[in-house]
Amino acid sequence: MSRSNPYRPFVPDPEQTALAPRLSGNTVNGLGEEAQRRPRMVYWAPFPEDIPHGPLQHYFYRQSAKMPEFASRRAARQAVLEAPLPPLAATPETRSPETWTSALSQFVADGVCELTGVAEMNPDWVFEGHDIPQSRVIMIGVQHDYAAIATAPEPQAGLEVMAQYTRAARAAKTIAGWLRGLGWGAEPLTGPMTGALAMIPPALACGFGELGKHGSIINPELGASFRLSAVLTDAPFAPTPGRDHGIDAFCQNCRICEDACPPEALFPEKQTVRGTVKWYVDFDKCLPFFNQTHGCAICIAQCPWSRPGVGPNLAAKLARKRSRDATA
Repeated sequence: MSRSNPYRPFVPDPEQTALAPRLSGNTVNGLGEEAQRRPRMVYWAPFPEDIPHGPLQHYFYRQSAKMPEFASRRAARQAVLEAPLPPLAATPETRSPETWTSALSQFVADGVCELTGVAEMNPDWVFEGHDIPQSRVIMIGVQHDYAAIATAPEPQAGLEVMAQYTRAARAAKTIAGWLRGLGWGAEPLTGPMTGALAMIPPALACGFGELGKHGSIINPELGASFRLSAVLTDAPFAPTPGRDHGIDAFCQNCRICEDACPPEALFPEKQTVRGTVKWYVDFDKCLPFFNQTHGCAICIAQCPWSRPGVGPNLAAKLARKRSRDATA
């Protein structure tokens, strides 16, 4: 039995309901499919007219347009996206793979971002209809202000999400510009708009954390309260390894995000999605509430790992338990 939820029962706006396509977003995402395949674009299309759920994406824009601050935040992010990259230096600098990867820590030290990691490009991460020729993907994480995101689903939380997407875009442009100045081609990518790359799989591969029941990555230090961007390059970075902190097992026994989700879009068990058994968020249930609340983010805010100071203590506790179990 779910705990009492102040946002239930949730009844979608009839205007939004009328825009829903016959095609389920879960079908687009591959829910229940046993065979492996590449992902397909379901939302946040650069051109909403290209996808069945495009009218719902336009509905989201109309909702946020009711508040002028959303427009100003969107304009600020667009200015970052449109800023030109520096020219490509004529001669590529030579460094060892480990030295290249180590250099990324300076961007964390300078406050450009909170997380960096590197993965070898995997074609399974590329959306159908797209091609990524680069051999490396640098993943970037930027942390939310918890006080702001904790107000979810109030508009302040949506504005915080937009602010961090802007910061994520700036971080990707900064790292791409740095690489170009050293003679290596680099292409920055940022959300929420869907590009060629599904960002969660490489972020998992490069050690950002583990997938949580709410469909977001849980990092032991930042919880689920961060956003992603990326840089595609052929610079020979050494990949950073994935990490297991016991978070997945923790999620098996935790129901906080399930109980907090107004449209009950979270499953108590993992689902098969394009041949992989994993945590999955019901797209058709999630989207209406998401659209009507400027991006929701309740599950991110309520996740116990996201609360300041809690994640590291939980990770340490789980590490001690694994150590005891290994010697028992």
